This record gives sequence, C-alpha cells and structure tokens, in this order.
Amino acid sequence: MKELRKEDISQEVFDLYDDYAHNRIERRQFLDKLSTYAVGGLTLSSLLSFIMPDYQNKIQVRQDDPRLKSEFIEYESPKGGGTIKALLSKPADASGKLPGIVVVHENRGLNPHIEDVARRAALAGFISLAPDALTPLGGYPGTDDEGRTLQRQRDRDEMLEDFIAAHDHLNNHSECTRKVGVVGFCFGGWISNMMAVRVSELDAAVPFYGGQPDAEIVPQIEAPLLLHFGELDKRVNEGWPDYEATLKKHDKEYQAHTYANANHGFHNDTTPRYDADAAKLAWERTIEFFKKHLKA
Repeated sequence: MKELRKEDISQEVFDLYDDYAHNRIERRQFLDKLSTYAVGGLTLSSLLSFIMPDYQNKIQVRQDDPRLKSEFIEYESPKGGGTIKALLSKPADASGKLPGIVVVHENRGLNPHIEDVARRAALAGFISLAPDALTPLGGYPGTDDEGRTLQRQRDRDEMLEDFIAAHDHLNNHSECTRKVGVVGFCFGGWISNMMAVRVSELDAAVPFYGGQPDAEIVPQIEAPLLLHFGELDKRVNEGWPDYEATLKKHDKEYQAHTYANANHGFHNDTTPRYDADAAKLAWERTIEFFKKHLKA
C-alpha cells in the first residue's frame, strides 16, 4: 500500500481528530467514526497511525543539543498546583541576561513537541520556561491520550495560576532581563490570552489558535498581542470577530494573522494537521514580535 499523504485525507478526518483531541468525543466514538473513512484499501490502523502524533521522528531541537543549556527545574505556584516542574532552556554561549519566554502546552501536558518548541525559542536568543501543568498529578504520562485524561482532572483556572507563577519565576530569574513574554498553543493559546489579562507586567503575548477571554476583562490587557489562526479552525475562529471588536473598542495593540487552508494545530509538526509554510511564517513572525517587544 502506498504511503499516506495529507492530501489523501479528507477534511472531515481532521475535524474528527480535533473533536477527539479536545475531549468532545470519547476514544471509542472516535475510532468508530474514523473507521468509516477506512475505505479503498486504507485500514483503520494505518489511518490511526498516520493521524496520531509522531514524537520520535519529528523533534527539531533535541534535549542534548550542544547549542543549548536545557534542564528541568521546579518552581513554586502557591495559588495553583504547588511545586511545578518545567523545562528551562537558554543558549549555551549566553554571556549576559536574556529576555524570557513562557511556553505553554496544549491540553495534554508538557509533551516532547512542546519541549522542542521551548528549545527552539531558546535558540532564537531567549531564556525559555515550559511548565508542565500535570505536575501535581505526576506529570506528562508519556502519551497524549493519558495526558488529556489527566489534564481534565485539573481546574483550568488553577493551571492558569501555575503559568502566571512561571512568568513571575522567569521575571525574577538571575539570568533574565525582566522582559518576559508568553506563547501558547490551543489550551496554551487561551492561557496566553488570559495572562495578557491577568499579568500587568507581561511584555508580549502570542496565542496560537487560542480561546478568547470574556469581553468584560479585555480592558485589563496591557501587553501587545500577536494572534495566529488557521482558516479551517471554525471552533476557535468563531470567537475571534467579537474579541477583535473588543480589542479595537479599547484601543489595544494587536496583530492577527489567519493562515489559508490551515487547520487547528497547524504549527504542530508531529501530526498531519501540520502546515509547513504556515508554521514557518507564524514562527518567524513570533520571534520577530518577541525581539521587538522583549529586546528593545
């Protein structure tokens, strides 16, 4: 059987995976519905293998990359989950203080992909901190299915406190310039929006396809925003027009980009939802945005 390509898969399969990945359907229902697309010589097992994340072969910057100093630390989150484990990364040749970036995972804990993204941020000349909000439950368990199950057991507002505490930890770090931004993906996109609301000291926020804050708290935002959306991500995008109208009403600084024919999760290069061109452009814009607001 020929190797599967993204072009061989219908958009309905990606939408179905999005429902599953965001806990709108259970695994049994997901598999039952997915099986209806296993036609024409395509088996359910091959389709499932294709659409699920491939962490082993897709890492861009490995943990032992000699260009980085990367290590796991713990910090205190008094209002959230207590002591939180996080990946702290910085360029190995850094000679002075660096601006900081908090990197916020999706709805499944600190998996290998988000660790990779945090290291990419460090390679761009920042000190990055990627917390694992599943720490109070034992940490990321090794698979996304188990990670999603665990994350549903935590209150999202308590997890927000964990990431606010991550900002405070990085902001006070001896190797940080006290200029700190946040980037987050999916659940982490919502966290990024909410940190812009809650953290008056935040210097920049970059939500990737993240849920929006309620209109009544948008006036609290002080940080400049850079927002990324996939054109096909109807679930998240439906809240954007009202959010944008509120940002405009209160004269907030923001940029927003919608990437043509891109799905929710288009930046995640471990799944076939990945869009290489959109991901590359969005990341370049993100790094330039952070350089402008954190290095000035």
